[in-house]
Amino acid sequence: MIVGVLGGGQLGRMLALAGYPLGIRFRFLDPDAACPAGEVGGLVVGRYDDEQALAEFVRGVDVVTYEFENVPAGAARWLTEHVEVFPPEGALATAQDRLREKGCFAEVGIATARHRAAGTLTELASAVKDVGAPCVVKTVRDGYDGKGQAVVRSEGDVERAWAAVGAGKGGANLVVEEFVRFEREVSVVGVRGRDGEMAFYPPTENVHVGGILARSLAPAPRVEPGARGTLEGAMGRVMERLGYVGVLAIEFFDLGGGRFLANEMAPRVHNSGHWTIEGAECSQFENHVRAVCGMPLGSTSARGHSIMLNIIGGRPDLDALLAMPGVHVHMYGKSPRPGRKLGHLTVCGPDGAAVGEIASRAAGALRNR
Repeated sequence: MIVGVLGGGQLGRMLALAGYPLGIRFRFLDPDAACPAGEVGGLVVGRYDDEQALAEFVRGVDVVTYEFENVPAGAARWLTEHVEVFPPEGALATAQDRLREKGCFAEVGIATARHRAAGTLTELASAVKDVGAPCVVKTVRDGYDGKGQAVVRSEGDVERAWAAVGAGKGGANLVVEEFVRFEREVSVVGVRGRDGEMAFYPPTENVHVGGILARSLAPAPRVEPGARGTLEGAMGRVMERLGYVGVLAIEFFDLGGGRFLANEMAPRVHNSGHWTIEGAECSQFENHVRAVCGMPLGSTSARGHSIMLNIIGGRPDLDALLAMPGVHVHMYGKSPRPGRKLGHLTVCGPDGAAVGEIASRAAGALRNR
């Protein structure tokens, strides 16, 4: 079986590495000839909206998936006429639009932050007044890793926010969200097969620095069984609503006392699930491959405690990291650049305190490189 993957980044690379032991081959479409996945599979270099490149990419492929959500939904629609595409194009289009995404959450009874749409400076000022400051102004489309966002701390910040997020094309291209004072962010990664079978990894606690995920702890501490059931139920309703196949991640704001607000979803394997490569019985990457290929899902049980650290901006001292017990390093084959995810490491073990101590040492080695 050949799986086609739209996108050739590190997520596609890890999908291929997980699928090869199952006897599955991979082909990628990416505009960048030097993309990370090009080292581990066939690569067609071209734009996602180039029908000639799409035709070359899909030739002989059995199923198509994608490794990042900013692939044009039109490309997924075009491919659907030639091959099965999972997750379905509708899920991709929903996740690409913050307002449509929030509407999906509302339809299945999942609470979100109060929000309003805005398409002009006047509408933005009105929305900020309605939602109340402080609040966050976000682009409806194309924001990730803290991009496309501006915090409004008072109504006097409206014009600055308007300029910062690049609005002005007309239409509801901004969303104003209330500033949620949450205790932490918790994400849930789940998977749904073609037959409707679903499985969920333990919730993960995430820590961001500068809008970029820096650290994930799994299983997240202080999540009661009832709360975990609530989160899994919410994700299950979203997957049913979208006819979803593959891995899905939803980020939640933990307000404390078992209360959660959905922030956003990612229709793909997710950074907060990287710990599953070593820390779960079956990784998110293998389970995504299994799901889109129509195979039985693997166990999502954690093997112990895991802490994942992203390697951002500069190359680490690999010798120092590899000398630490329980540390697993994954480099993506990307050149250093400020703010760029170059790889990640995961510390795993049966004792949570010991894992935390080793992860602290590893984080120190990353800071001191």
